[in-house]
Amino acid sequence: MSVASTVPARVSSARPDYAAVKQRQQATWSSGDFSVVAARILYQAEQLCETADLQAGWRVLDVATGSGNAALAAARRGCDAVGVDYVPALLERGRIRAAAEHLSVEFLEGDAENLPFPDGSFDAVISIYGVMFAPQHERAAAELARVCRPGGRMALACWTPEGFIGETFRLFTRYLPPAPGLQPPVRWGDEAYQRELFGDSAASVTSYPRTAIFRYRSAEENVDFFRTYYGPTLRAFESLPADRRQALNEDMLALARRFDRNSGSGPIAIAADYLETVIVRK
Repeated sequence: MSVASTVPARVSSARPDYAAVKQRQQATWSSGDFSVVAARILYQAEQLCETADLQAGWRVLDVATGSGNAALAAARRGCDAVGVDYVPALLERGRIRAAAEHLSVEFLEGDAENLPFPDGSFDAVISIYGVMFAPQHERAAAELARVCRPGGRMALACWTPEGFIGETFRLFTRYLPPAPGLQPPVRWGDEAYQRELFGDSAASVTSYPRTAIFRYRSAEENVDFFRTYYGPTLRAFESLPADRRQALNEDMLALARRFDRNSGSGPIAIAADYLETVIVRK
């Protein structure tokens, strides 16, 4: 199946109440504890920084930093790193991690669609599974480009529409339809869509298909983990009546087993495809 066939078409022209959407998003990402989930995707943040070829001494912004994976990875490479997110508890966890590793990272509260920095402030702007969740895709992309200097780099890691995470979010929409007018976050995982988003601000766009592996003792442990720590999953279950919660649980188990590259033999290794992209700022 082609990527194009799995990326939903632009949805209705109804304009969502973006302030209300963001308020709900903040509540969702503040629930559970995303830092526990982020601890399982450290490798991808390190890889993104290497793909972007970050240089020591660069000023680097990590947008939707969460608990700081990519900002900390940039700091390990001698960069002057700043992490921005709109969940204060996750920013505080990032500060604790930076202090533990004796790394200098500035963590600031802010909105990916309205970054609190002047034009061209950074040599590189990065985001790993983060900015893709901003409700206004075009505005978020424009902000990344605005704060990146000409000739600088924007580096993104985004879940693909047809991969495990894309299918997980598609499953959620069967139980809890999104607000009319919102674009699916996983559209960011399509290279053609990224080229459309960044348009004239990009001198070049280079993408690399990647796969993250989620390892658990069983499919049941995987679902329990995400029900406990991952805000979107936690909130989805909280919003459903008991019979629908059970149905969603069974569907998530089936999905985990479908993407298990071990084919059901002992512990599972869920293959989750994502797209890594480096955009050179015009």
